[in-house]
Amino acid sequence: MIPLLANAIEAHGGLDRWNAHERLTATIVTGGDLWILKGVDQDQAPRTMRIELRRERASMEPFGKPGQRTDFSPERIAIVAADGRIVAERNNPRAAFARHDMRTHWDPLHRAYFNGYALWTYMTAPFLLAADGFEVREIAPRREGAEVWRGLRATFPAVIASHSAEQDFYFGPDMLIRRHDYRVEIAGNFPAAQYVSDPVTVDGFKLPTRRRIYLRGDDLMPLRDELMVSIDLANFRFD
Repeated sequence: MIPLLANAIEAHGGLDRWNAHERLTATIVTGGDLWILKGVDQDQAPRTMRIELRRERASMEPFGKPGQRTDFSPERIAIVAADGRIVAERNNPRAAFARHDMRTHWDPLHRAYFNGYALWTYMTAPFLLAADGFEVREIAPRREGAEVWRGLRATFPAVIASHSAEQDFYFGPDMLIRRHDYRVEIAGNFPAAQYVSDPVTVDGFKLPTRRRIYLRGDDLMPLRDELMVSIDLANFRFD
């Protein structure tokens, strides 16, 4: 493990502590312009997000209507009723985004797949970057405001569903995540800059509660009037 990643993981709570848990649950509230572009009715109601820490599995509820939840893995996405009945499902869900651009409308299973992989990636970073199959290297730092943020480029293994194979993470002087850059392959490959802030301490972990994802310009600067997704998180619980 390169020193930058080791220091970042330690600052966020440490790998030994992370590996002592199986799941993480949080309350999320989501907004932003992406949902409008995708023809999705996204309200501000709080939802419960549950993820597994050492394999890519996630669930959100309610989804679509009360009593329904999602069941996400890279190979399958499903919407499940409270009694266990499968409302809808799709195998090989990534293939369903072929030829999509930023404005191609999504059906509920498109949205559920995106929610699953995106929140799993966000909520497990930076710990997931220490897993087998990831390739990481330090890149040029960024100066934003009064701070210099050290950069790390990660190449994700093919078995992990995420925004793009290559993603960049920037860490502040305290080694906490400040920014996360990637391309959203399933929506026309548009470039995004995600700003991460307002961490809280839960069971010895530093967990960000505010994420703001902007369209990114060619100069790597965020387009502040193009807020694609906002995510507020609270009520973290480890199991």
